[in-house]
This record gives sequence, C-alpha cells and structure tokens, in this order.
Amino acid sequence: MTSRFDTDGATASTHRVVLGLGSNLGDSLEHLQAGLDLLHDAGVHVGLVSPVYETAPIGGPDQGRFLNIVAVADTGLAPLELLVACQRVEAERDRVRIERWGPRTLDVDVIAIDDLVSSDPVLTLPHPRAAERAFVCVPWHDIEPEATIPGVGSLAAVLASLPDQDVVCRKDLAVVVPRSEDPS
Repeated sequence: MTSRFDTDGATASTHRVVLGLGSNLGDSLEHLQAGLDLLHDAGVHVGLVSPVYETAPIGGPDQGRFLNIVAVADTGLAPLELLVACQRVEAERDRVRIERWGPRTLDVDVIAIDDLVSSDPVLTLPHPRAAERAFVCVPWHDIEPEATIPGVGSLAAVLASLPDQDVVCRKDLAVVVPRSEDPS
C-alpha cells in the first residue's frame, strides 16, 4: 500500500501530535505507562497526559472494559514514521491483531498531527472515528479544553454532541509523563 506522506529525508521540523492509548488485557495500567515510556524512547516527547478513564468497549466482540488515556506530544518523526513507531510500541507490549476491535494489551492510535487533514489509506487524519468516541474526546478535552479536531471543529462542541458512552474517570489510577534523563 502506498501513501501520500513523504518520509524521505526526515526534516528537523517538529510536529504536535495527539495520541490515544488503550488497554483491556493484562495489567492495563502498566501497559499504558509502558506505552508512554516506549513512545518517549522512540522520540515522541509527551508534554500532556490525561487522567486515566475506564470505558466500555465499542464494537467488536464481547470483552472487558478498557483503560484509556490521551497524550499530547511533540516529535520530529514524519507522520508515517510516527505510525510505525506506534505500531512498534504496540508490538513491544505483545499486541496481537486477530479480531478487529478485539481485546488488546495496548492500542496506540494517532488521533491528530498538527492541523493535517488527509484521507490517505495508510494514515487517515484526523483519526476517522475520533469525533465519535468519547474515550478519545473526554480525556483530550481534560488536557486541552480549547482544542479542535482538524477538519471537524471544536473538541468541546464535538463532545457536547456525543451520546453517553460510559466513560468514567479513574482518579485512583494515574500514569506519569516520561521525562528525559537529567544530564547533571
């Protein structure tokens, strides 16, 4: 499959990215934290991370509830390089793709990159179902209430239009933003 995103000759430009992470197999909180840490190691520098939410699964087979977070980060990775990095992080946490929308140890979705809007079949931006999913919109709104979904509109307006999707803030759970090692 080919893509319209250019990955030749990586530039020094930095992209602002929004990522959604979710897990409903094994130690889900540990998978979320490890996902953030591995993304950091791959050059995705998280600046903001939402509270942890427990959410009902949408679509797919009968399965357990998810833990979800949204992270806002900066990266020098090109869009397709970011997608590959996210897929590697999933693989490092033993993500197995057997059934669409099935249970998973870790799911890392690219929700938005800068203000890009693209129907590219390899990486559609913004994520094609982001504006339909409270498990993305609620945590993202927590950390960026003034955000917009590129090509869609105000995150607050999108959130106000969503039906109840059983999204519960888990104040007893937390992940931490990975920090660079202090050289001193």
